[in-house]
Amino acid sequence: MGRMPKDMRQLMQQAQKMQAEMERAQQELADKTYEGTAGGGVVKAIVRGSGRLEEVVFDPSILDPDDPELVGDLVVAAVNQAMETMADDANSAMGGLTGGLDLGGLLG
Repeated sequence: MGRMPKDMRQLMQQAQKMQAEMERAQQELADKTYEGTAGGGVVKAIVRGSGRLEEVVFDPSILDPDDPELVGDLVVAAVNQAMETMADDANSAMGGLTGGLDLGGLLG
């Protein structure tokens, strides 16, 4: 098999370092929380960077027995907004580590 060329060893070390940095960044993102609101703030959703929905808070005045779908629609909108914020943050963090390279599934 022989020895690996020096530049190949350096490339492997850089890839291992990048993978460790990405794992650290993923853990930091998983620990963060993101908030989304809907209906002018009457519904608020909190999600973790891991994608887990942590909390939904709503103003009781929004509960209308004649329009129960409204609350559901507002909850969906708030959760989606929080998830979009989380995804944008993750893309920024990961894009910064890879220098904008599309590495596909090589490191994950």
